[in-house]
Amino acid sequence: MRRMAVALMSVLTMALAAPVSATGADGTPRLPSSMAAIGDSITQAADACCWYGNHPANSWSTGSAGWDGVTSHYERIRATNPDITGKNYNDSVSGARMKDGPVQASRAVSQRVRYVTLLLGANDLCTSSLESMTSVDVFRSQLRQTLAALDSGLPRRAHIFVSSIPDVYQLWQIYHTSATAQLVWDLADICQSLLSPSRTDEQRIQVRQRNIAFNAVLQQECARYARCRFDDNAVFSFRFSRADVSTLDYFHPSLSGQSRLAGITWAKSWWS
Repeated sequence: MRRMAVALMSVLTMALAAPVSATGADGTPRLPSSMAAIGDSITQAADACCWYGNHPANSWSTGSAGWDGVTSHYERIRATNPDITGKNYNDSVSGARMKDGPVQASRAVSQRVRYVTLLLGANDLCTSSLESMTSVDVFRSQLRQTLAALDSGLPRRAHIFVSSIPDVYQLWQIYHTSATAQLVWDLADICQSLLSPSRTDEQRIQVRQRNIAFNAVLQQECARYARCRFDDNAVFSFRFSRADVSTLDYFHPSLSGQSRLAGITWAKSWWS
């Protein structure tokens, strides 16, 4: 009897001492118990519905509104892991460019989150002119600083998801025949590097080429880190419709657009 008790105690001691696996049986990382979003007005769900301004509760990443039809990454995780409840930090800032990435990354690090989404770069394209767009080299340098801050500062088992920048040129394609959209773009000074009526087709293509170049940088730099995953240009390749664009500014995703963004990115995430 004494021998059996000693054996049982030995087994129990080894079980308690063994580290808890960070992955499931299929190698998928365990669902996180906290998350943060790095980004710009897209992740703030600016003008997504109802009235002008930010609507973070409707965000594709950390949104928590139950009525909007947007099943965010946070809501998908919470459905299986309720430990994440209330630990969804939206660190994005409307108007942010990649240069703001390191500051937002430091915020996420201070929150000790286990999952970070990153969608930045649209404002590096959408400027007042072609000349004022961020250069590819500068964009890369700023992204490197952002990812390095996350990789070195986040908990060891944290994971990062990087979304491609949407194909902004599509806005021109689907709405350039709308007098209302053109008026709003002009009066609100929205993405004049591409959407200004004075731009030539060649200039618009230049902006799209910069869009593609930025996405290549996102993919290359994310690939340098084992716990970073890029969306394989899924967001850039998505052909959105007029219904996916807010009619408040004819630029930001509507609730439908936020919903589609959530679904597209989740399908490419760590837990799809």
